[in-house]
Amino acid sequence: MSTTRDATTDTARRTETRPAGPADTVRQVVVLVTSVLAIVAAFIGSGAFVGTPIQQAAGGWLDADSTLIAPGRPAFSIWSVIYTGMLAYAIWQLLPAQRTDARHRRIGYAVVASLVLNALWIGVVQLDLLGMSLPVIVVLLAVLAWLFVQLRRMPPKNLVDTIVTDGSIGLYLGWVVVATAANATAVLAAADFSGWGLPHETWAVIVIAAAAAVGVGLAVWGRGRIAPMLSLCWGLSWVAVARLTDQPESTTTGIAAVVAVVVVVLATLGARFLAMRAGPAGDAGRTDSSVAEGATT
Repeated sequence: MSTTRDATTDTARRTETRPAGPADTVRQVVVLVTSVLAIVAAFIGSGAFVGTPIQQAAGGWLDADSTLIAPGRPAFSIWSVIYTGMLAYAIWQLLPAQRTDARHRRIGYAVVASLVLNALWIGVVQLDLLGMSLPVIVVLLAVLAWLFVQLRRMPPKNLVDTIVTDGSIGLYLGWVVVATAANATAVLAAADFSGWGLPHETWAVIVIAAAAAVGVGLAVWGRGRIAPMLSLCWGLSWVAVARLTDQPESTTTGIAAVVAVVVVVLATLGARFLAMRAGPAGDAGRTDSSVAEGATT
């Protein structure tokens, strides 16, 4: 058993230290170029200066007053933070020191995929293809979840990597959880979903509970990662504000969103406290085989 473990560790080390090649440079450049193009696409697609504002596209079903799960408009300002973070990541991974880093080799093209999917989502919404926007954002969520798993298995090497890589992708993931819930609700509302006899507020509480469950899952499995909690709770908080102060008004939905925020925050802080007490032993699940797996891409 120990021989196999040592062999796996040696394989991981050899893979991590293999010389940089053209593929590494291409990956770094593609990540940087994609991040810049994604920001440009978002700027144009938002309708800031030309075109239709995203809230008015697709029949207005994604606006703050369209459904009970729609966050208030100020919530969407988080995109500027997310895009800044992703650009910072793109620059960070471009540095020579990251060229042969197994972590960045592993996640580089998945980051590219997430940015392309986000731009695609903006495009289909601007084309009034609301129904198509849901599968796109679901795939985006799946890609970000995969990235979260890889980052958990391959811890950062320093504080900068923690903030720039884990922080940026974590914020991206947490927000997309809320955005997916809002998007799904908008698609169902546009399709005149009857709710199978259940009141709309009941469905709103169910959706919020599902988003909170994802947040708790991220907290527990991620050992209290803060970034996903911040953006997820930011989105849910603005759902609460919108429902308690704006139309469509729903005290039940607003209170459910507040409760969800409290649950996710407590779960994250609790998981972080337990992780700190456990120390490095808490990463026992991160085996050498997972390092080797991450280093091979």
